[in-house]
Amino acid sequence: MAAVRVLVAPRLASALLPLSGCHRAPSQRAALHSSAPRPGARVALVLSGCGVYDGTEIHEASAILVHLSRGGAEVQIFAPDVPQMHVIDHTKGEPSERESRNVLAESARIARGKITSLAQLNAANHDAAIFPGGFGAAKNLSTFAVDGKDCKVNKEVERVLKEFHGAKKPIGLCCIAPVLAAKVIKGVEVTVGHEQEEGGKWPYAGTAEAIKALGAKHCVKGVTEAHVDQKNKVVTTPAFMCETALHHIHDGIGAMVKKVLELTGK
Repeated sequence: MAAVRVLVAPRLASALLPLSGCHRAPSQRAALHSSAPRPGARVALVLSGCGVYDGTEIHEASAILVHLSRGGAEVQIFAPDVPQMHVIDHTKGEPSERESRNVLAESARIARGKITSLAQLNAANHDAAIFPGGFGAAKNLSTFAVDGKDCKVNKEVERVLKEFHGAKKPIGLCCIAPVLAAKVIKGVEVTVGHEQEEGGKWPYAGTAEAIKALGAKHCVKGVTEAHVDQKNKVVTTPAFMCETALHHIHDGIGAMVKKVLELTGK
């Protein structure tokens, strides 16, 4: 072990030396997860924790970030500073009874530490907002997982949705997250995919009926598609509401992100 430390220490030291010459320190814009040289849409990404069963679906969040980067967007990541509903042991799919976690702290894992409390999100500073899915949207951003059509939405989440909607700025949601818009935005059109399970391909198809019960319109779409509610500027895609190959989900999220960016006019 001592020999390993001798070999590794110099490499670590050199890796941590200040950049010089043609290399420059990351700009403030880079700190907001932007990679495009030209000005693009400013997008707020709202997370709900880290992990499909009790937080944000990580593949969905990553796919959104990739497509936003390709679209030249400037992204800032937010999450509510609240306790999770509960913690799920993802190896067993069961609650960890004696464990508690914070949604903001867990979301910081996906954001690589660059995270801001949702209380500080102001629609005036952004052109669009996007909400990935994962059970966190139904457990931490709302009580939909427990209360269904009688659910309540986190106050900060509700405020953000109303601010962007009121400012006629686009909102993107995927997987189970469209229930948030269905609850907050009267008469909104959304999709969570198909309305029948079809032999297990759409295991959460029953969500469509709950969306209708909330007073929203459900539109049937395939996993690679996105539905655009032009009137309300709300764009949704099924993502992991469908049991399918990951690249199909990635493509559907890409369709959603593309439409959101188009609606910003940037």
